[in-house]
Amino acid sequence: MTSVEQNVSTFSAEKRRVALYSMLAAAAMTILKLVAGLLSHSLGVLSDAAHSGLDLVGAGLTFFSVQMSDKPADEDHTYGHGKYENISSFCEVILMAGSSVWIIYEAIRRIVHPGKGLENLALPVAVVLCSIGVDYWRSRQLHKVAERTGSPALATDAFHFSSDIWSSVAVLGGLGASWAGIHFGIGWLRFADPLAALVISLMILRLTLMLGREAVNVLLDETPVETQRRLIEEVTQVPGVLSVEQARVRQAGANYFADLTVALPRRYTFEHTEDLVDAAKEAVHRVLPQADVVIHTVPRQAKAESIFDRVRAVAARHNVSVHELSVRSHMGRLRVEQHLELDETLPLLKAHDFVTAMEAEILHEVPEIDSVLTHIESEPATIEQPEELDLVDRQIEQAIRRTAARIPEIADVHEIQVRRLGEHIFVACHCTLPDEMTMQRVHEIITEFEDRFRKECPEIDRVTIHPEPATDNLR
Repeated sequence: MTSVEQNVSTFSAEKRRVALYSMLAAAAMTILKLVAGLLSHSLGVLSDAAHSGLDLVGAGLTFFSVQMSDKPADEDHTYGHGKYENISSFCEVILMAGSSVWIIYEAIRRIVHPGKGLENLALPVAVVLCSIGVDYWRSRQLHKVAERTGSPALATDAFHFSSDIWSSVAVLGGLGASWAGIHFGIGWLRFADPLAALVISLMILRLTLMLGREAVNVLLDETPVETQRRLIEEVTQVPGVLSVEQARVRQAGANYFADLTVALPRRYTFEHTEDLVDAAKEAVHRVLPQADVVIHTVPRQAKAESIFDRVRAVAARHNVSVHELSVRSHMGRLRVEQHLELDETLPLLKAHDFVTAMEAEILHEVPEIDSVLTHIESEPATIEQPEELDLVDRQIEQAIRRTAARIPEIADVHEIQVRRLGEHIFVACHCTLPDEMTMQRVHEIITEFEDRFRKECPEIDRVTIHPEPATDNLR
């Protein structure tokens, strides 16, 4: 089992355990408050008992939802079962709203039509004090686990139970005022108990609206604007990413799913693109650490793309290889020359039609170009099996050394190889050039070297010259 799987298993067990303890505590407090409220005729205590009863139902929903949400994704739920927790939160919100409306109605009725006074105040006071202690304990436990696991159902429960503390304080205030009214004969204090219940219900209703809005937003896959903005900023800062064309984030329980479409330079290879995708995923995880990330890439033209890049992009789109690409300017008009390798088994007519279409596409894509000349070469469909000469041809070796000696920039030539394939002769060698020489000058020197050597040995079919820096030969 991997460390990630172990963490998931630990979090699941922890969520179930704290949800079970919360449900048992809610059941005990509901029974105690109901008994105390009936014995004392306190609407405040009875309303608190009703509230605890809803806590019990909510805790039961939470316990059920955290078990269901931890199930892995399957064929019917490809994003997992995390939404069970969000549905549980929404159901608990509905229960809280219903209890608030009932308590408001009952409080107003008792204010308009006062009934029997309060009795046996010691028991409800003791029960409410006990309730405050229990609610404080379980709200802290739920909050800790909710933060650690990211569970919205546990977070709603924690928020719910922390609000119970204040409602219990309001009940105590109502009971205290009612006792003072009875003890000192102050008649108007008899309304303290229903007023306390009214305050409790209004407070619960306000919190319910806040939680309800959050639950609905998650169920409708609403993403906080700030989260999406941070996500786009982080990914855009990855070197090589041109832009984030689309970013979608959805939440299911404690899990986040991020789906992004990222624009990359079209000249990038598959390997380079894969590296950039990994870097973009790391950027997303800096904002949403546990997110399941899917990144789509689209090729786009970079702002700094040269004419050479745009021509190569057309070739890459057709999955062909272009080399010896050059752009020449004559009287303000640009002319492109390129060597294109095609399958050696392709008929000339098809090859010509392919090249003609590609040239037209280049002219359309790069309007600065006036004409394109393509040299068609055959790309071997089979791997060549050259025959290495038994001995290096001394005349060819001497010729290539003489040619190199006539070019001052070339320090030496080495690793000379002469190979024969049928009637064709191929020569390869390494030549040493100054470290600081630019690639443009290197190309000019290599071209001059090859041209001079071919004049001295015209029978050579192919020459491959590999330039090396002088420092490399000292290692």
